[in-house]
Amino acid sequence: MSNIIRRNRMLALLGAAIIAVPLATPIIVGNSVAFADAPSPAPTVGGIIAPAGSFAAIVSADKPAVVTITTTMKAETAASDEASPFGDNSPFNEQFRQFFGQQGIPMPHQAPQQHQSQRAQALGSGFVISADGYIVTNNHVIDKAIDIKVTMDDGTELPAKLIGADPKSDLAVIKIDAKKPLATVAWGDSDKLKLGDQILAIGNPFGIGTTVTAGIVSARGRDLHSGPYDDFIQIDAPINHGNSGGPLVDNNGNVVGINTAIYSPNGGSVGVGFAIPSDQARQVVAKLMKDGSIEHGFIGVQIQPVSADIANAIGLDKSEGALVAVVNDGTPAAKAGVMTGDVITALGGKPVTSPRDLSRMVADLAPGSKEDLTVWRQGSTRDLRLTIGENGKEEQQASADEGKAGPAAQKLPTIGIGLADVTDEVRQALNLSAHETGAVIASVAPDKPAAEAGLQTGDVIVSVNQHAVKTAKEAKAAVADAGKSGRKAVLLLIERGGDQSFVTVPFAIG
Repeated sequence: MSNIIRRNRMLALLGAAIIAVPLATPIIVGNSVAFADAPSPAPTVGGIIAPAGSFAAIVSADKPAVVTITTTMKAETAASDEASPFGDNSPFNEQFRQFFGQQGIPMPHQAPQQHQSQRAQALGSGFVISADGYIVTNNHVIDKAIDIKVTMDDGTELPAKLIGADPKSDLAVIKIDAKKPLATVAWGDSDKLKLGDQILAIGNPFGIGTTVTAGIVSARGRDLHSGPYDDFIQIDAPINHGNSGGPLVDNNGNVVGINTAIYSPNGGSVGVGFAIPSDQARQVVAKLMKDGSIEHGFIGVQIQPVSADIANAIGLDKSEGALVAVVNDGTPAAKAGVMTGDVITALGGKPVTSPRDLSRMVADLAPGSKEDLTVWRQGSTRDLRLTIGENGKEEQQASADEGKAGPAAQKLPTIGIGLADVTDEVRQALNLSAHETGAVIASVAPDKPAAEAGLQTGDVIVSVNQHAVKTAKEAKAAVADAGKSGRKAVLLLIERGGDQSFVTVPFAIG
């Protein structure tokens, strides 16, 4: 069983045993937990005053609007030892693995899927946001469904149709036709949540029936590297298979999150769950209800964080912004004049403090809209005009190629590399384009800063401190000038295997 359980689905084969497929969602409790020695004020919901320490009023008001969603889909026909707990097309597969790997948490393989036939079922949760039957859930709850059924809190079962879904944010909207106005829950303000605030999670774990659990917000702004919308609320409320898509509510009974994923080494809740913030979800849901789909913005750059060393190397006062490593040809960024080495510091008048900020801001913009873009370039600020494009292109990814760097050249004792010109032989060995220029790293001293920074033989230095270099001589001179200017580090743009990224290399002392 995979450590991360995302797809709150329980797959059942016709005439076969139920197979649990990882899927879980976080649960949050209100902001007024009562302690024996310091009772909190009793929460009031819908004019009902609940006893101190009780969430009865909240549950009474919200539970009728929480539903169980059962989907039918075509069963998989082949077994795989690498089966993902999120499904083959989930945007969260590799990103969750990377996130938890960075934390030193092992990620065992998902148990092999069994050969299946006919159809399978999946289970999740959702909540009603309008009296005429619009329901919010996770995209992965209804993904690939050929039939969707909703079971209301009173046991009524109704067919549902898909209104719209957005895999990038893992949100979906479905609709049922009811004979009478339905109970609803209201959106809350997730931006007001603070660490330690209480929350409630409502859903149908394991298909046993609607269940309420309580906990606190244990972290905010959790980035799992799953996409441009990463800003998860982390909670400790017990949630399990079937909770995905259910609401996370505050002590006013308002929805502040959508339970989406859990971390689990054993398939059950261990107190680490994740929810999509309501302020983000509300905008996406509104667009899905109106248009049935969402077009995310796109500008066409590859970006990376601005470290303290990078900021020092290029003269920035703060290590903030998004450093442009690559500008793809023909993209909105290229047309606007964005250049490799620029640090994007603002978009549409709003400050950009990190690559994640920029990704979310761009994704929220409508294709065709025009925005002001502020960049830091070669020691000064510049304003550009950008027309947002549509995110319909996938980024190319290439593995690093190994090859001989050609004849060794001048040594740079300050950082510990030897350089050579990019000759035809070097281009062929490294599979470079015929027009590739720069300085290829012919040697890396193992006890020097360059080695510690991760530079490798065969890397091509494209620019030094945001100035393009075409030869080994130019690169050597640029690095020397950086050292003479009193910089603590030099900023190199490195090309490796077709990908470009910035690397800061501190100067050796002595």
